[in-house]
Amino acid sequence: MALPVAFFAVFFAWPVAAIVARGLKVDGAWRFGRIVDVVAQSDIRHVLWFTTWQALASTALTLLIALPGAYVFARFDFPGKHVLRAVVTVPFVLPTVVVGTAFLALVGRGGLLDELWGVRLDTTVWAILLAHVFFNYAVVVRTVGGLWAQLDPRQEEAARMLGASPLRAWRGVTLPALAPAVAAAALMVFLFTFTSFGVVQILGGPAFSTLEVEIYRQTSEIFDLATAAVLTIVQFAAVGAILAVHAWTVRRRETALRLVDADSTARRPRGAGQWALLGGVLVTVAVLLVLPLAVLVRRSLDAPGFGYYRALTVEDGGTFLVPPIEAIGNSLRYALAATAIAVVIGSLAAAALTRRDAGRLVRGFDALLMLPLGVSAVTVGFGFLIALDEPPLDLRSSWILVPLAQALVGVPFVVRTMLPVLRAVDVRLREAAAVLGASPWRVWREVDLPMVRRALLVAAGFAFAVSLGEFGATVFIARPDSPTLPVAVARLLGRPGDLNYGQAMALSTILMVVCAVALLVLERLRTHRTGEF
Repeated sequence: MALPVAFFAVFFAWPVAAIVARGLKVDGAWRFGRIVDVVAQSDIRHVLWFTTWQALASTALTLLIALPGAYVFARFDFPGKHVLRAVVTVPFVLPTVVVGTAFLALVGRGGLLDELWGVRLDTTVWAILLAHVFFNYAVVVRTVGGLWAQLDPRQEEAARMLGASPLRAWRGVTLPALAPAVAAAALMVFLFTFTSFGVVQILGGPAFSTLEVEIYRQTSEIFDLATAAVLTIVQFAAVGAILAVHAWTVRRRETALRLVDADSTARRPRGAGQWALLGGVLVTVAVLLVLPLAVLVRRSLDAPGFGYYRALTVEDGGTFLVPPIEAIGNSLRYALAATAIAVVIGSLAAAALTRRDAGRLVRGFDALLMLPLGVSAVTVGFGFLIALDEPPLDLRSSWILVPLAQALVGVPFVVRTMLPVLRAVDVRLREAAAVLGASPWRVWREVDLPMVRRALLVAAGFAFAVSLGEFGATVFIARPDSPTLPVAVARLLGRPGDLNYGQAMALSTILMVVCAVALLVLERLRTHRTGEF
């Protein structure tokens, strides 16, 4: 736990504490009464209420729509499955401002629904909820589907042979085994929607505002750092309470499971019901996920002769100090470095959390690992600039600052993806290896690693995807001569003119292609390099 604790203490706790202190400390004295004054305001209470209920509704809707997809990807084998899995994950890495813009083109004035049926959903909560499902669909499919694919189907078949109906067998055998993974996915979706920024800002209009949007408004538009600090504390406390409840309930349900090779559980659909389920999932993916992406691609091609793409190679001297096309290489370098950091930190933390002799303090760190997902990215970005500007950690001019910020968001995904599988490994296998003289390192290499290799690759893919799309903190710390793709897209969207908007759509399309290729490579590695369990 030494390295994960040090990492989070220096690069998370310290920057957040610095920005909170800057907002609540006046003339060297703490003004905690400011918290009560801010929360008592009616408009702030409205923001708190909307933030909470829209996150709950988004999480429930995402689980309802995505769980059938998790089953299909886990149990069915069909042509193009690996390509479709990569396509499903692409929306998750898109900057939220791009997601909001894509849905605005679908449901806003002059959008597809308006043209076909005269229906507009912009500035309504339904547009926000559907955009959140679009963004988080892959979280449920990969987190739940990854464990579902490794559950031995013979356990459910045995229940069927004993007279249980398909629904009862699933409810009594499979669902309890999946509960930790479902809870982990629900937690991640809730935290992302609870701290939603770009989607709500673009689709919500002035009527809807989450805590994240309000923190940004107080910081960047009103320049009221004290109110922003109070809202950060409120957000931090709410997320901490949710994580504590999650950690307590999940640990009560986790048991050792019989895991098998995921590829051995996938079969061709049989019967009309299974083919109908596969068809329904494919239609859902096409309408909810592919259609918004198609809108982005179409808009990037509005200029004749790939004009928007050619404009990316030109330095305009205004928005960027370098041609926007260089953001592609910057994003890939930053994402690879962030993935390496997140995998090392997250793997160490997950391994420590699964030890039977872990103390209460170590188990409590499980919940703390998720806090970067629930704390305002704006706060983290400003905190980096304030806290990491003096020796021995003067990193404001260093390139490593961006991967460090991105890794903060990637580590929780690594931990949450690996924990259900690590905790499902039968501890007797480790004990038997130790009795036969294996060292702790060899036990990990020979017993744990073969079983968690697939989960580790999934975790690395999540960390890479999250790093590619991270925007909230990166926008404050990325150097002007080294912008990332999300930062470049946001800057182009912030400038008027069709050329800038078209270039933003072109960069977004490039980001989708880069992500799809990377995820497809990951699928191939998982398929050909993971052995049988």
